[in-house]
Amino acid sequence: MSSTARTAHRARTRTAAAAALVLALTAATGCSSDSGDTGGDTVKVGLLVSLSGTYKTVGTDMRDGFQLYLDTHGGKLGGHAIDLVVADEGDGPPTALPAATKLVKKDKVDVLTGVVGGGSVNAVLPLVDQARIPFIGSNARPTVENVDYVWHTSYFSDEPGKAIAEYVASETDGPVYAIGPDYQGGHDELRGFTDAFDKAGGELANSDGKTTWTPFPATTNFTPYFADIAASDAEAVYCFYAGKAAIDFVKQYATSDIADVPLYAAGFLTEGSVLPAQGKAAEGIYSVLNYAADLDNDANRKFVADWTAQHDAPPTTFAMASYDAAAVLDKAIAKADKDGDVTPETINKAIGALGQIDSPRGPWEFNQDTHAPVQKWYLREVRPDGEQLANVMVQDLATLGG
Repeated sequence: MSSTARTAHRARTRTAAAAALVLALTAATGCSSDSGDTGGDTVKVGLLVSLSGTYKTVGTDMRDGFQLYLDTHGGKLGGHAIDLVVADEGDGPPTALPAATKLVKKDKVDVLTGVVGGGSVNAVLPLVDQARIPFIGSNARPTVENVDYVWHTSYFSDEPGKAIAEYVASETDGPVYAIGPDYQGGHDELRGFTDAFDKAGGELANSDGKTTWTPFPATTNFTPYFADIAASDAEAVYCFYAGKAAIDFVKQYATSDIADVPLYAAGFLTEGSVLPAQGKAAEGIYSVLNYAADLDNDANRKFVADWTAQHDAPPTTFAMASYDAAAVLDKAIAKADKDGDVTPETINKAIGALGQIDSPRGPWEFNQDTHAPVQKWYLREVRPDGEQLANVMVQDLATLGG
């Protein structure tokens, strides 16, 4: 090879190596490309939900709600392909924290979403703060001091009880028995009800004037608790249960000595797949929730149609909130892309500037102080809907949010 040919060969080799390096660097930077032209970059989203344990049905709906939004939007959010990494939260912090740690530190997700339990949220948040990535929770929301990277499309855990307490007080001529599971989410849910119920002039029928707690997740036989309620002067019962515990509670309630005592609940008691499992035992139960599948608005009609095309049952609030988490990301990533680079920081900033969200639950927006939704709450009753039972919307109850 001549010296001229060798020089040309080395030049071509250096050029090819430089091009390969540029491609490698571009691929490595992911959604935070320095080029400003980020339309082709993939955003990695970590979805942490319970796919085993007591709240498997809740977590499955949350996973499917997020996936439905992706399926109906070409697998993209804000024009970017999404790499969705799903992890199992299990029954709480002991399993949620290692799963979240893997998502954040090994998988290096740009955004974290999902999480069923309030205790799991508290366990995971230090990871979010350290990694400086946005967390868009789509189920329980405990009180959080630092919300810089924390957003929720669901509700504060005490809001269902707050929303229905005044209604229960006005409809019940006498004391009400409060009962729920002994863990963080149960404490939050029942505190919301009992505090608001007391302010509305209500009185608890519990012997010590305080909520009765059932061991979680060990309690499967509620008969002794129903005996205590029967021995009290309760004119109604208010409870919070979800998942398998909700099935056990409702079925046993319907065959107990207190079957004729009106039962009010946070809507999770009869939400989703637990309702068919409860069957006629659930008929007549009143519940409070931020969503009902029969809400009459365009966004909900589309959501219900898309959901029922893939599933045999109506969508739940769990699916809806996760669907909305994807919608929030869709809008935020698009805004970050328009303004410049798409990074965890710019996505987080864009979320705060979104304003009103058009949702199946009705329009809502983030409270700028708490980063939780300002939204309506609805009273629902389990009634026949054709050949099946459904949670039918009865009336608006309250607008809460932060």
